[in-house]
Amino acid sequence: STFDVAVVGAGIVGLAAARELIQRHPSLAFAVLEKEQELAHHQSGHNSGVIHSGIYYTPGSLKAKLCVQGAALCYQYCDQKGIPYKRCGKLIVAVEHDEIPRLKALYERGLQNNVPGLKLIGAKEIQKKEPFCRGLMALDSPYTGIVDYKQVAQSYAEDFQEAGGTILTDFEVTNMEMARESSPESEDGLKYPVIVRNKK
Repeated sequence: STFDVAVVGAGIVGLAAARELIQRHPSLAFAVLEKEQELAHHQSGHNSGVIHSGIYYTPGSLKAKLCVQGAALCYQYCDQKGIPYKRCGKLIVAVEHDEIPRLKALYERGLQNNVPGLKLIGAKEIQKKEPFCRGLMALDSPYTGIVDYKQVAQSYAEDFQEAGGTILTDFEVTNMEMARESSPESEDGLKYPVIVRNKK
């Protein structure tokens, strides 16, 4: 089989990249190559499932910007596709007095990163939100959530295939090499100069 673009690995990153590429370049032939029988079999299907809000990253950094935008886009995509998620929020709790300045610094960092809904709460509000939690002060991040990223990855795969992409499972890439130069009579010429090989 010949393709214009082959993405190796059908985890969430490979599937998201393939989905985006095929949407941008619908005239090209795309394939995703996956060594396992199923998609998102490794890290993508076994992570914490947290939709991070972007509190911790250095203000102005690309990581901060992408995390905040990515969380918003993740919720939007899940809404569009009917993928269940829970915007359960998160408390970052100071249990000792010397932790309060660091908590306040995190709060300021989150504000600079434009994380929505952040606020500092006291001991009574902590217990109201989390009855078994004790602390002097907490940073309440209501925008943090959880989702099954394997389900998100499966949805990316469906989008990719609906756009005409091909997914080949049980295809463990073992080698990539440049093709030998074709003869002048060859129909393809050097249109497909890279050979991707699997175990078979």
